[in-house]
Amino acid sequence: MNVDIPGWMPPLAAILFGACIGSFLNVCIYRLPRGESLVWPGSRCTSCGRALTWYDNIPILSWVTLGGKCRTCRAPVSSMYPIVEAVTALAFLGGYLLYGLTLLALVRILFACALIVLFVTDLQHKILPNTITLPGIVIGFLCSLFLPPGPRDSLIGIAVGGGVLFAIAEGYYRIRGEEGLGMGDVKLLAMIGAFLGWKLVLLTLVMASLSGSIIGVALIISKRGNMKYALPFGTFLAIGAVVSAAWGTPIVDWYFGFYQ
Repeated sequence: MNVDIPGWMPPLAAILFGACIGSFLNVCIYRLPRGESLVWPGSRCTSCGRALTWYDNIPILSWVTLGGKCRTCRAPVSSMYPIVEAVTALAFLGGYLLYGLTLLALVRILFACALIVLFVTDLQHKILPNTITLPGIVIGFLCSLFLPPGPRDSLIGIAVGGGVLFAIAEGYYRIRGEEGLGMGDVKLLAMIGAFLGWKLVLLTLVMASLSGSIIGVALIISKRGNMKYALPFGTFLAIGAVVSAAWGTPIVDWYFGFYQ
């Protein structure tokens, strides 16, 4: 028996499921840098320690209805929580709209979830947890065995992504005598190469460098930073990777079209 599913249902399901996964990503963002378990204990207020009930843990809605505060101690709850949930919901929706109900959509959404966690942890703590980047390299390559970009491009992407940043970091250290890039950035770009291949990892690096330079210059001009101000480069890599995953192929084709 054929069942007609209204066209609005799959996008709505993607948004709702994505928001729920975003709630779990918030747990990862808070606990991974602190070395805490992702499973136990359950969600609780970080100020008073009260365990959250199910109705205090509804993605986005609970934060809005409680005015961004804990129900018990009224301590403020960071707006990053609903933002992460909303962004994850949009990532799920984007994955569905771009790739449909396919295995590639699932892999790209998983990739986006990892990037969201890495983006926020690097922004808040300047940390890119190995528990995400190292397994991400392996998972990205394994997925490439039967999905784009293919195993050859994935391996080259890992080598190029990790190798280029490692060479830059090593060269900077030898010339300046101080670290300019952390190994977390190297492993993150290697992970991006595993999922996207060598062409898109280069595009990611270009976009991240350009956006980071623009922000850096803006901070210097506004006197909020100086030439030695440490920008969380992983956040720019994550943004560049999302853009590359969604629109990178047309951008690369457009660029190489100038040489044909």
